[in-house]
Amino acid sequence: MPRLLDPFQFLVLAISGWINRRQLLVIDYLREENRVLREQLEGRRLRFNDDQRRRLTAKAKALGRKVLREFATIVTPETLMAWHRRLIAQKYDGTANRALGRPRASAEVEALVVRMAQENRGWGYRRLQGAVANLGYQLASNTIRGMLKRHGIEPAPEREKKTTWKEFWEFRLRSG
Repeated sequence: MPRLLDPFQFLVLAISGWINRRQLLVIDYLREENRVLREQLEGRRLRFNDDQRRRLTAKAKALGRKVLREFATIVTPETLMAWHRRLIAQKYDGTANRALGRPRASAEVEALVVRMAQENRGWGYRRLQGAVANLGYQLASNTIRGMLKRHGIEPAPEREKKTTWKEFWEFRLRSG
C-alpha cells in the first residue's frame, strides 16, 4: 500500500514545485530578453572590458560547461573558459607589483648628487656621473639630469653664470 505524505512533506513539495516553476519562468524570460537584445545588435560583435569578463566568467565557472552550452547566448562556453584562464593567469603573473621603468635611485644618492652639483656649479651631468661612479654608484647622465631638475637646479652652463646669495654675501664681506 502506498504511503501517504504527512502535511509538512506535502507543504515542502508544493512550495519547492512553485519555486522551481517560478525560476523556470524567470529563466525563460531572461533568455527571451537576451534574444531581443541580440536582435538589436544586428550581428555586431559585443565588446567587453576586463571587469565584465571577470563577472561573466565567475558566474560561468559556477555553472559548468554543460549548463553553459544550454544557456550561454552572448559568448560560447569555450570563450568564457578562455577568459577565465587568462584572467587567472593575470592574477598570478605579478604585474600588479611591477612599476614602469627603472627603479629610482635612493634618496641618499639623490641628495649626494644634488650636493655635488650645488658645491661644484661648473660640473655638468657627465662630470657628476663620473664623480658619483668614483664613489661606487652607477647612474646614467639622464638620471642625474632628472634629479637636478626635480630640485630646481639648472644645467651647468646656467648654474655657472649665476651667483648664489651665499657667494654674494661672502664677496660683499670680503670686499668690505
